[in-house]
Amino acid sequence: MASCSVEDVLAKAERDEAEKLKGITVNKELDLEFDPGNLLAFDKNRIDTREFKDGKREDFLRSLARDNTQLLINEIWKLPTERVEEVIVAKLPEPTTLLPREKPAPKPKPPTKWEQFAKLKGIQKKKKTNLVWDEVHKEWKRRWGYKRAKDDTKEWLIEVPEKADPNEDQFAKKNKAKKERVARNEYNRLKNIARAQKIKVPGMGLAPTPKQSKAELAQAVNIAKISTASVGKFQDNLPKEKKPKNTGKRRKFQPLIGDFSSEKQKQLDLLKVMDSKKPRLDITKAVNKQMREEDMEARQKNKKDFGKKGQRGKMSGKGKGKAGGKGKGQGPKGKGRKPQMKQGKR
Repeated sequence: MASCSVEDVLAKAERDEAEKLKGITVNKELDLEFDPGNLLAFDKNRIDTREFKDGKREDFLRSLARDNTQLLINEIWKLPTERVEEVIVAKLPEPTTLLPREKPAPKPKPPTKWEQFAKLKGIQKKKKTNLVWDEVHKEWKRRWGYKRAKDDTKEWLIEVPEKADPNEDQFAKKNKAKKERVARNEYNRLKNIARAQKIKVPGMGLAPTPKQSKAELAQAVNIAKISTASVGKFQDNLPKEKKPKNTGKRRKFQPLIGDFSSEKQKQLDLLKVMDSKKPRLDITKAVNKQMREEDMEARQKNKKDFGKKGQRGKMSGKGKGKAGGKGKGQGPKGKGRKPQMKQGKR
């Protein structure tokens, strides 16, 4: 029994070694169709159903995937290559298979004010390295940001200009100027976003008006409250503060991958509505619509009747007393009284 187990172990080791050292040549009855641009390979060969239905299904699929991947790699290395940073890279051609997108292609970002100016003046952007040599500390430092080279705010000695006040704090002046530059850059960034969204932007803070109204002050308070990292979630309300109106509602989207039971129930409900013979109606909405239509018809009819009565009243010499019927003040022979005339100047 021991000899059999040793032979089995050796046979398994040989099979594993042969699996690792498979050749790069793979024989197929039908050649595969390749799309190197998308790294795709289409295998149209017939699948052996016996091997697939047997207990070795996983081994069959693994072997099939390995062979097709090997053929795709062989096709890639037939393309022209180049060396990039000591690495051999193959130049992929343009893809030929059109793959569908889940969402539309992103629109190009609108140019900022500086990009428009640079394009108008023909200014080309030059790529700069992130590290520069600092002569003071004799080491390579960052060009921008924290611990950058030539940081004038970290100097221990500053020369006072001739026309400046000797008692003025030059260090505080430089720190203030730096904060103003940061705030101005942030404001310009927000202006670019507003210009891209076609939104009118007022001046700094509230719109410049002689006297701020109550609504504008409430809007300023609301903006200041939601300008925190938690978007105003942990901000306390002021005494007698009312909730802002018309702030908008955020759209909620269902996750793409998650609970499939809710999605299944939604689809079933939709199928029930489509299969139902009686359409789903909002009775209240239908009754209100019918009542509005009836009111409109009654108003139009009243307008027409009122116009006809007005025209009758303007017609002269056509009164009820002139008719041959019996009326008020008429005799037995049907002769009526003379019509009364308005007394005027003779």
